Amino acid sequence: MVNEKLAEFVKTSKPSVAVVGLGGAGCNITTWIAEKGMAGGKIIAANTDVNHLSTMSKADKLVLLGEKLCKGHGCGGYPEMGAQATKENLTELRAELEGTNLVFLVAGLGGGTGTGAIPVVGELTRELGSLTIACVTIPFKIEQFRREKAREAIKALSASCDATIVIDNGKLREVAGNLPLKEALAVANALIGAFVKNITETITQPSLINLDYADLRAVMERGGVSAIGIGEGDGEDRVAKAVSQALAVPLLDISDMSATYGVLIHIVGGEDLTLEEVAVTGELIMDKVPNTKRVIWGAKVDDQLTGRVRVMAVLTGVKSPFMEGE
Repeated sequence: MVNEKLAEFVKTSKPSVAVVGLGGAGCNITTWIAEKGMAGGKIIAANTDVNHLSTMSKADKLVLLGEKLCKGHGCGGYPEMGAQATKENLTELRAELEGTNLVFLVAGLGGGTGTGAIPVVGELTRELGSLTIACVTIPFKIEQFRREKAREAIKALSASCDATIVIDNGKLREVAGNLPLKEALAVANALIGAFVKNITETITQPSLINLDYADLRAVMERGGVSAIGIGEGDGEDRVAKAVSQALAVPLLDISDMSATYGVLIHIVGGEDLTLEEVAVTGELIMDKVPNTKRVIWGAKVDDQLTGRVRVMAVLTGVKSPFMEGE
């Protein structure tokens, strides 16, 4: 009887997670996650473009936004239309997200649907009391008009989302500069997809070192604009190599890394990953952000990474020149 009660308690206490892809880029990211497979979370893809939604998007739930307003043809790059289209579907989205503890909102900013939709859905999840983490990409520097639209969307997100992780497409050339354009842009999808998948599974599934939902909330809640860095190392000093790479090229310009509010560290390695390496990873990162007191970490074993270590560091509450319009 005690074991049955304990098993039931474990089942009901496990946090529920949803990932919502908004617009074309957002749906591409949720499709990446769905194709890789994600345990412990529900995937929702929402778009105003019915052709992209029906042919390119894979998810547990597909939502056509603004059927009356846009008639399935998209919103022509107008964020205002994307916002209005999303409001048509708030009842449907509320039903899908009610009772969810953690929501990831993913979108590419600078266009119409994702830029307009994501603040609207952020307001909804705040009403529902969900910890909400937005994961967005911003356009290249030469796309000044689109970058301005992205900046305005991020400012709106700061009022509704707990943390907004921003990946600047312009920084991708530092990690994928030699790849063809299509493949380079796919790197951003994979980075956000891997982040969402890893965090979800480390919270909801048994891992080497699990992330605790309450700790995640403490670091991400009201975390503001956040930057992410990913590094990989092999051979001798593989941990130092991975940490150095992750912090050397965060995918958003940061004014002062030492002023970071909180840090989320996620480590993935093969069966040969040791507890000492996990501890050293945290110590090396904390040397770079000595002023933060809010630090959480998780570690996961992936058989395909034997001989290598992959480190992901999310720096929350950062100051970025992009947000200042520089």
